[in-house]
Amino acid sequence: MPHPQMFDDADPVLARIREIALALPAAALKVSHGRPAFWTEPRGKVFAYYGGSLKVDGGWFAHEQSVMVLLEADERQALVDDPRAYVPAYLGPYGWLGLDLPAPDGSDEGGWDEVAELIDASYRRTALKRLVAELDASSGD
Repeated sequence: MPHPQMFDDADPVLARIREIALALPAAALKVSHGRPAFWTEPRGKVFAYYGGSLKVDGGWFAHEQSVMVLLEADERQALVDDPRAYVPAYLGPYGWLGLDLPAPDGSDEGGWDEVAELIDASYRRTALKRLVAELDASSGD
């Protein structure tokens, strides 16, 4: 039985995440377990999920407008105590971290810069070396 869709295609926060994630080399979008998952072709490793949840006192608490990323241990540790961050159910034990997202209207542009940096960092952990080199070449790094 497939998972029900747990997002709104017209969500402006999702649109902003799509814009950031799909600008990366060979990035693609698929729906996995009812949520948008951003991954790299051809290997198919996910580097970001839109939306997540965690279990609190036996019940599920949804973070509908959040991004889940896979960060290096030091980056993850720096964010884990941030009030916007959460350790997601299922993926948290594997190093993933969720971050509630700012409004998409540009009122917190610094927050979106940080989100883009976190997505970039997660992409670099999961993408093929040639794709990371392509990203570096396109950004002048």
